[in-house]
Amino acid sequence: MAKSTQGPAQTLLIEDALKKIIYRDGSQNVKREKEAGLVPMGTDSVFGNFPAGYGVNRAPKSIPEVPEKMDTKSSLPGQKPPPKAGATLKRKIAVTEFRRFYDRGDLPIQIFHGAVGGKIAWKVDIEKLDYHHYLPIFFDGLREKEDPYRFLAVQGVYDMLDKGGSKILPVVPQLIIPIKTALNTRSPEIICTVIKVLISLVLSAEMVGEALVPYYRQILPIFNLFKNSNKNMGDKIDYSQRKRLNLGDLINEALEIFEIHGGEDAFINIKYMIPTYESCVLS
Repeated sequence: MAKSTQGPAQTLLIEDALKKIIYRDGSQNVKREKEAGLVPMGTDSVFGNFPAGYGVNRAPKSIPEVPEKMDTKSSLPGQKPPPKAGATLKRKIAVTEFRRFYDRGDLPIQIFHGAVGGKIAWKVDIEKLDYHHYLPIFFDGLREKEDPYRFLAVQGVYDMLDKGGSKILPVVPQLIIPIKTALNTRSPEIICTVIKVLISLVLSAEMVGEALVPYYRQILPIFNLFKNSNKNMGDKIDYSQRKRLNLGDLINEALEIFEIHGGEDAFINIKYMIPTYESCVLS
C-alpha cells in the first residue's frame, strides 16, 4: 500500500468537507463560535469593513445558558451546587498577527491554484527567509479556524520546518508564546494542530527537543488537562484514527517524542508537570 502524502493542513480541509456532507453545513460550528465571540469575526469584505451604520451587526450574540440540574447528593436543600470549573471550555481566540500581516500583503506566500490543491506558492526561497521574523508569525497563525488563514499558516509552518535546518534552533524561544496562546484556546482542533507541529518541530533539527525542556511549564499544563481525552468506542472501529485527531493518543505520542529527544532532564520535567506519565525509555 502506498504511503499517503496527505499533510495536516490538507487533513483539516478534508475534515471540513466531510462535515459539510454529514452535517449539511460544516461551518455551523465556526458560525456559533463567532456569534459567541470566541472566533474573530473577520472583515465585511475583501476591501475591509463597511462604514458605521452599514452592513451586518458585528456585535457577538450571547448564547443562552443552560440551567444546571440540581445535584441532590452534594448540595443542601435550597442551595445551588458549586459551578463547574470549566477548565476544558473553549476560550476566546484573539485576532492573530498572521491574519494582520497576510491582509496587508506582507507575507511572501500565496495559494497555489493548480490541478491539485494543498500547496503554497512561495514568492522567495524558503531557505532565504528571516526565520526570526517569519516563523513566530506563522506559529501565531496556528490558532486560526478559518481558511485561507488556517491553511496558509499550518502549511507554511511545515514548509519552513522542512527547509529550516540550523535556522530553527535559535528561534525556539520566540515560538513559546504563540504555542502557549494557541494551546490556551482549549479548542481540541487547534490543540491537535499545535501538537502535530510540536512533534515536527522536535524532529526538524538537532537539539530542538532539549531546547524545549525549560519551557515545559508553559506547554505541558494543557497536555495534562486533555491527556485522558480518548474516544470510548467500545467494540467499534475509529475510522478517523489515520487522521491522528484523537487528542489523548496524540498527547501521549508527543510526550514520548519529547522524552526521547529531550535529553536526560526531559523525563523528570515531564513527570513534574504530568504525574500520570510513564516513561517509554526507562525499564
